[in-house]
Amino acid sequence: MPGFLWLRQVCLVARVLEPVESDLAQVFDLGACLHDNLFGGKFGIHNVVFPVAGAFLEVTAPHPGADPLQTPAGRYLERRKGDGGYMVILECDDVDRRAAHMESLGVRIVLHPRHDDFNEIQLHPRDTGGALIAINETRGRTTMLEGPYSPAGPQWWLEARTSSVARGIPAVELQSADPENLALRWSRILEREVSRDASGVPAIRLDVGSLRFVEAADGRGEGLAGVDIAVTDPPAVLATAQQRGLATTAHTVLIGGTRFRLVPARLRHGAAREERNP
Repeated sequence: MPGFLWLRQVCLVARVLEPVESDLAQVFDLGACLHDNLFGGKFGIHNVVFPVAGAFLEVTAPHPGADPLQTPAGRYLERRKGDGGYMVILECDDVDRRAAHMESLGVRIVLHPRHDDFNEIQLHPRDTGGALIAINETRGRTTMLEGPYSPAGPQWWLEARTSSVARGIPAVELQSADPENLALRWSRILEREVSRDASGVPAIRLDVGSLRFVEAADGRGEGLAGVDIAVTDPPAVLATAQQRGLATTAHTVLIGGTRFRLVPARLRHGAAREERNP
């Protein structure tokens, strides 16, 4: 199996950051480690990033005053019919090797930012399907819990506030009219086999985290539809969400057009611990 892959960051897209930012902060007791005018405002978007143990949850939105349809986030909002999941961001140990693999598959790389010890590729969504995929590398670091990670700020692990509720992001859920084929497509891109979870759903297991592929049933088409979040007290999370007027089911909370599935932190359903080294 060529190199490690961590589910490092999940990005949502919203028309405006509020109230999505406040809902996430209050429901999951999260403190932002970064507010940023992304790429120096080049693409007309800005964001907020929350640490969730060793992973990150991001919300991006068109910058106030920008024409949304002139921004990648705004165009994606139109295509997905509103706020929702946007990007799956993975960390590996050799981005350049993976970039060469993308070239061999004919998968286009739309951005390739490099600076200091950080190296990332972002893949064309028409070539990947399901969601935008970014794969990055920070040289010289082997743990998820501390050390540089450029998308979260230069010293996120020193400035981050530990959540009393959220303990990690064990999985994300991608929906499609043909989840089996989408899973196979991502399998080729990520060089990981497709397996099945306990419910028989196609899944790709990473070294930290996993990806599930389900049938689209909400009328919004293909995309990043759900995020598993490990929490210390699911009933308390549901109660907080309901107090804020958010839609809930027995095990999920809808925030920013995204289904957050509450996983008891003590169980984690086979997800690797956040501090696991490759």
